[in-house]
Amino acid sequence: MSPPSGLPLRCWAEIDLAALERNLRLIRAALPPHIRYVAVVKADAYGHGLPQIAARLMHAGADLFAVANLAEAAALREITPDWPILLLSPLLPEEMRFAPDYDVAVTVSSVEEVERLDRAAAAARRQLNVHLKIDTGMGRAGVWHEEAGPVFEAVRCAAYLRLAGVFTHFSSPGEDPVFTAEQRRRFLAALEAHQPAAGREALFIHADNSAGLETIELAGPFNAVRVGLLQFGVMPTPGALLAEVPAEPVFSFRTRVGLVKSLPAGTRISYGGTHTLARSSRVAILTAGYGDGIPRAASNRGSILVRGQRCPILGRVTMDQTIIDVTHLPEVHAGDEAVLVGRQLGEEIPLTEFSRHADTIPWETLCSVTKRVPRIYRTPLGT
Repeated sequence: MSPPSGLPLRCWAEIDLAALERNLRLIRAALPPHIRYVAVVKADAYGHGLPQIAARLMHAGADLFAVANLAEAAALREITPDWPILLLSPLLPEEMRFAPDYDVAVTVSSVEEVERLDRAAAAARRQLNVHLKIDTGMGRAGVWHEEAGPVFEAVRCAAYLRLAGVFTHFSSPGEDPVFTAEQRRRFLAALEAHQPAAGREALFIHADNSAGLETIELAGPFNAVRVGLLQFGVMPTPGALLAEVPAEPVFSFRTRVGLVKSLPAGTRISYGGTHTLARSSRVAILTAGYGDGIPRAASNRGSILVRGQRCPILGRVTMDQTIIDVTHLPEVHAGDEAVLVGRQLGEEIPLTEFSRHADTIPWETLCSVTKRVPRIYRTPLGT
């Protein structure tokens, strides 16, 4: 939501599109030439803005877009009429008839889904691509790996469906490498049992996102990798193949100082008085709160940059305002920029740190920055 023309911004997110493109090219360079780039842009491109992000990723040469649902695919089709799109989540039965309209590849996990989708494609007289998802231990979408045979067969027998890919999803690639290796073994066993090797080259075969990718995984039948947060400069788990890619942050989150005031020692701060000033202090009231995406869990924990210095959050974050301690910065005044995530005068608060103070993960942080916060796009196409 952008403010009326001429009004200054109270809180905003800056999106560096040139950094996004540089990141994609660095990731490409780190992968073997045969590995295809599946750009995951679900949830409004992780809160960055789907139209702008997708346009830049097309310019940079992503091979396929992955989204969560048909509504996101429809939004992408307004940008590009023919770029390949994969739906990662199951379609509702009543959504099946719309899939041919948007020319998307649909993820299937059951014989029933295959049959319904084939009927919808037949009614539209259009062939549809499908990716068969195999559940190797996530317990979410996908056919259980030991029961994949009938679904493979159903796709082969469907008159209007074409198998375009096979994939799985790892539940904890950064935390449990032993279980991840077992998931990989289950996936490869199911693929070997039910998909002839001669037909695999034409398929997208993918199991990894950027967090779990290791060198050995590029040697077998795998020919694609799903890239989500890394393209936005959020680094994967140390030890993963792409952990050494020098990706740049694409996202920063900024607000303003609305008021500066002095308070005596003993003052209880914000709702519930969860912080009591131990000394006479100078505080700044920021023009953003949890209504913008500063999580309440960061109350009394996080820090904000003002004039390149860290200023601790005092008391509870409220809906529209956040209080910080600026006693050590007598030059701070109303109107100054405050950085929640990003760089300022040589200091930085990374997205990972901001998320840690909120007891959450970067994925959730990005998706939690609300529509009240305008996205400002820097370095457009051609830069």
